[in-house]
Amino acid sequence: MSTSLRRVAAAASLAAAGLLAACSTTPPTRPAAWSAPEVLVKPSSFSGVHGLAVDRQGRLLAGTVAGSQMWEVNRQSGEARVFIPAPEGQSDDIAIGPKGEMAWTGFNQGVLRYRENDKAPIRVLAKGLPGMNSLDFDKRNGKLYASQVFLGDALWEIDRAGQKPPRLIKKDMGGFNGFEVGPDGWLYGPLWFKHQVVKINPANGDMQVIADGFKIPAAANLDGRGNLWVLDTRGGELVRVELASGRKTVARQLKPSLDNLAIAPDGTIYVSNMADNSVQAFNPATGELRTLTSGAVAVPTGLKADGNRLWVADVFAFREVNLRTGAVSDIFRAWGAGELEYPLAVGMSKTRFALASFATNSVQVIDRATRKTLAMAHGFKVPLDAIPLDDGSVLVLELITGSIVRASGEKFANRKTVVSGLQAPVQMVLGPDGQVYVTELGGKLLRVPAAGGTPVAVAQGLNQPEGLTPTPWGTFIVAEVGARRLTEINLADGSRRTVADKLPIGAPAEAGGPPANSPTGVAVGGDGSVYFSSDTNNGIYRIRPAR
Repeated sequence: MSTSLRRVAAAASLAAAGLLAACSTTPPTRPAAWSAPEVLVKPSSFSGVHGLAVDRQGRLLAGTVAGSQMWEVNRQSGEARVFIPAPEGQSDDIAIGPKGEMAWTGFNQGVLRYRENDKAPIRVLAKGLPGMNSLDFDKRNGKLYASQVFLGDALWEIDRAGQKPPRLIKKDMGGFNGFEVGPDGWLYGPLWFKHQVVKINPANGDMQVIADGFKIPAAANLDGRGNLWVLDTRGGELVRVELASGRKTVARQLKPSLDNLAIAPDGTIYVSNMADNSVQAFNPATGELRTLTSGAVAVPTGLKADGNRLWVADVFAFREVNLRTGAVSDIFRAWGAGELEYPLAVGMSKTRFALASFATNSVQVIDRATRKTLAMAHGFKVPLDAIPLDDGSVLVLELITGSIVRASGEKFANRKTVVSGLQAPVQMVLGPDGQVYVTELGGKLLRVPAAGGTPVAVAQGLNQPEGLTPTPWGTFIVAEVGARRLTEINLADGSRRTVADKLPIGAPAEAGGPPANSPTGVAVGGDGSVYFSSDTNNGIYRIRPAR
């Protein structure tokens, strides 16, 4: 073994030892049995909430991308139900036409869907446009417009008959996000990356600035009274812009991670927040703000436990849960003051966190003590997990290459494949032996030498295994989402037992995402309790040892 590989192995052993030491000064013994699962963090509707619309029937509709569903939210009680299920319901934005028609954008799927009424068939009017984001109808003539943002930067006119290809109006605008067609036929909306609100003439692409100086403007709607209401997602502000003068007034301070808004005929402004799974109703006449529905977490996936704290990769946030009280606190929120790029998994050493995001092919390394980002490294090939090692390097699990890559050096630019040939890997952890353990969705739990070598299957025949964790008493617990259960595996003798079954896990994979786009996370706390995240209702659950 080379000197450098010995360092990797030593670093892995130290990190694993530190991880176990963090669990408890006196490791608990193996439980004789397990209690029934209990709620630690309450479930919530949606899986991150985005576009909003009030239709001709007065229904408040809310779109999701990660959950690929469209929801209806009761405007009085806040009760929510699925309106259009996955995968057809994937909706980053929703628009209502002059005759009650409805269209919506499938961001990851790159499609725009349409139907004339609730009983009419759903039709795809445009496809092959990744990052389909915002859209709206011209209420005067029924023309339909849509924009690409993040995975593209273009504005299109969509043929409602579905016979002609989309007409390109303008490109490279700077992220023309949640927009609305005004009574004059111009399109009013924000430029996400240019901190401006503009209007665009769809006839010729002429663009004029209305107001600037926003932090990150996400959406804009007209109220018919000479005002343009704008959401600033980074500032967490609902801003009123007077069209005549461009003057801005912060009407209400909200939380960051705002996504979209809709104005009802009675003037109520509905606002979505993707990090809180929340929809709020604001009365501009009185200043009253009501929360119709919300959640303490958004899309919890990867988990790591450390004594009486649980760290959660929450896709639209990175969060800490107090295991004594269940209280949830933010470390970072999507598009908030700190950097964050939709984390799917969290790895942990004694001093650092590592967040992996397949959405931006990035790994973010964070100092545990200061909560500051040490590095944001891009260019990985669909990273699904990452482990920070004590020598400063990071192990990254790549789905596309089926490999574990060691990244080191400045900005983690030095990258070396440690292990290859993995088949649909999902998550990985360091074991107490300093080796890396990986789940493959096809049914295997693998042991992989941290310094490189041939993977060995230590358990097979598992039913779609995703999250995994070593226990303080020397076994592993794996989430078998295909069977909706947690299984404890004793690698010493190959025996298995069910920790809990009939669990709220195992949602279908998101259309346009990886096979396990919201993997169930598993962790063990200092007292031996097992924690898992739900990809069906966004809750986090605890299973206590029954001793």
